[in-house]
Amino acid sequence: MMKYLQRLGRSLMLPVAVLPAAAILMGIGYWIDPDGWGAGNPIAAFLIKAGDSIIANIPILFAVGVALGMSKTKDGAAALSGLVGYLVTITLLAPDSVAMLQGIEESAVDAAFSNIENAFVGIISGLVAAHMFNRFSEVQLPDALAFFSGKRLVPIMTSAAMLVASAILFFVWPVVYGWLVSFAEAIVGLGAGGAGLYGFFNRLLIPTGLHHALNSVFWFDVAGINDIGNFWSGNGEKGVTGMYQAGFFPIMMFGLPAAALAMYHTAKTKRKKQAASLLLAAGVAAFFTGVTEPLEFSFMFLAPALYVVHAALTGISLFIAATFQWTAGFGFSAGFVDFFLSSRLPLANEPYMLLVQGLVFAVIYYFLFRFLITKFNLKTPGREDDELIEEEGTEEESNKQKRFANMAAEIYEGLGGDENVTSLDNCTTRLRLEVRDTDKVNQAKIKATGVPGINVIDKNNIQVVVGTNVQFVADEMAKLRK
Repeated sequence: MMKYLQRLGRSLMLPVAVLPAAAILMGIGYWIDPDGWGAGNPIAAFLIKAGDSIIANIPILFAVGVALGMSKTKDGAAALSGLVGYLVTITLLAPDSVAMLQGIEESAVDAAFSNIENAFVGIISGLVAAHMFNRFSEVQLPDALAFFSGKRLVPIMTSAAMLVASAILFFVWPVVYGWLVSFAEAIVGLGAGGAGLYGFFNRLLIPTGLHHALNSVFWFDVAGINDIGNFWSGNGEKGVTGMYQAGFFPIMMFGLPAAALAMYHTAKTKRKKQAASLLLAAGVAAFFTGVTEPLEFSFMFLAPALYVVHAALTGISLFIAATFQWTAGFGFSAGFVDFFLSSRLPLANEPYMLLVQGLVFAVIYYFLFRFLITKFNLKTPGREDDELIEEEGTEEESNKQKRFANMAAEIYEGLGGDENVTSLDNCTTRLRLEVRDTDKVNQAKIKATGVPGINVIDKNNIQVVVGTNVQFVADEMAKLRK
């Protein structure tokens, strides 16, 4: 199980790596125009929209990245299937689709379906697509259906699997979402302790996207709290309004960047530069903008126990800030930009104490993360195993696979092998090859394999007509190239 989570964590590195830059773009744009979110400044609008185009599509990035990373050959067909699976699910479970299925008005649809486009669904889609690729990418259908064999079969099977997943989510998602809303409403009356519990579960639920259920209760007007709206409008009690926001500032501005430094210092020497490029950008994004997903997703699957520690520390931070009534607020997230903008608002109460608290949490995060990583050999960025053991078992090749392997070897030898072949590709039915000299091609040897025909284009280009199973021959031939 741990190996599987580590593979998942590594698969997320590709999409996670693009997030810090997007977060910084949004942060700069918001700083330029903090009130209008770009409406009053074209430069701010450009930066905000550019960054948001990536941040707002994190689920899609995860669907593609996980499918690609978890597939056995890191093939583009798997990535495409991950996107297909995600689109199937969010389309079927969109509020308008659910309204049609239930025969009700869209306004009456459960609020859970308004939050179906989340990272959890993206990751599930990617995992399903990768499994379908590993299972079906080499399946050979009867000749009448041969066009849909192999990699072309993967998106079809992924769509079918996500239909089943969507049917399950149709019933399960609203129930889980409703439980979390009820839970949040139950802890509202616990004061500072409730703020701490909220902070803990807010971080713990980030991988699933269900933290939005909690946020809706505390930050907005679902249960009459409306912490963000009241804080910025000045309607509330000084030292109390903002208690569900303030404790995030020490974590996002100081704690997580310090954790990033600890992960860098504990990375393997040969991987420090690679780890630094991700962790530095993610740490800067967390400090300035409060966008922490790039950092959190970089270790939440590689070292899940460490992520639980992070969630607990977040809860403690919210509890401390609420206990001492230190408050600040955010409109975007708990980064420096929002701290600077909110610190002079009427309901801000000793906000600079949050900076002191943040410095303390930076020390705690650094030394605690460093100790836990080295003590338990946690696989944070830069510390992954050199080679993760593949979980999939190996099976003996079928007779057809052997036939295609033998055919590929004979064709490749007939083409002149590595000395003559310079490029290999295929279309629906043909091998498309570039060679140094078509005169060196032994056409008789190639035809002896039973291929329908050979088409010499010019001195350096030749096509071998194989049929609808051409992909399997091309794959085997690719293995022969040095």
